Amino acid sequence: MSSVPDSAANYCYRHPSRQSFVLCQRCGRTICPDCQTVGAVGVICPECMREQRASAPRTKSALLTRMTGRGAPVVTYSLIGITLLVFVLQVLPVIGSQVTGALWYAGVYSHPGSFEPWRMITSMFVHSTGFIFHVLLNMYTLWIFGQLLEQLLGRWRFLALYLIGGFAGSVGVLLLSDPLTPVVGASGAIFALMGAFLVIQRRLGGNATQLLVLVGINLVIGFIPGMNIAWQAHLGGLIGGAVVGLIFVETRKRDQQKLQIVLLVAFSLVLVLLSLRYFFFPLF
Repeated sequence: MSSVPDSAANYCYRHPSRQSFVLCQRCGRTICPDCQTVGAVGVICPECMREQRASAPRTKSALLTRMTGRGAPVVTYSLIGITLLVFVLQVLPVIGSQVTGALWYAGVYSHPGSFEPWRMITSMFVHSTGFIFHVLLNMYTLWIFGQLLEQLLGRWRFLALYLIGGFAGSVGVLLLSDPLTPVVGASGAIFALMGAFLVIQRRLGGNATQLLVLVGINLVIGFIPGMNIAWQAHLGGLIGGAVVGLIFVETRKRDQQKLQIVLLVAFSLVLVLLSLRYFFFPLF
């Protein structure tokens, strides 16, 4: 196995000026998006891919290679597709309101008497149907920051960020809003991406102006009457995403991967415990 000095552990071994948190799953070297190829065992560097191709013929079709190959943000594509599909179902006559009612979240669904905890996840794919600009803005934000973060973090880390951040948004709704008022929480996961990106940008010394503008626009939308969008989900997602982003930044070295997993699991457990507030404090 090749080794990389600790001082360069978070920079591509082929492009020393490019920072990345993605490691080759075979040799452990850090690789930037231009050097990543998705193989059977994960993201692989060019040298390991050449060795693999030498021992086994390539069987992927050209289309599949383009869709799932080097640097393709397939998780971002999938999240956008799922969210838009749910929105189309929401606006359909007759069943639209039933779809929304089956997926949205309110604090009462975390109460022992009407316990439906899966709504804390399903709500992150639901939008208000009364303002189409909101879903379009969210999908644009997901498209922009999803591509950046998925290439920077890798697919599984990016998916973990999206789901943990979205769940944190639901926890924010549980702790800060009326438990009888159902809300749609898609923006919680979107704010989680922005929170993580803001932390990473500041850590790397980048410009966060565009991000701050989008955060401001989304915050304002959350206070428009009749939108049925919870600012509590925005705040919870923003904080949750920032925490996950901080974990990724501070555990980016190769020898810190186990610590990274432990911290992500620990933070997720904290969120789960907070989601059970009515079990621990039924009077509050």
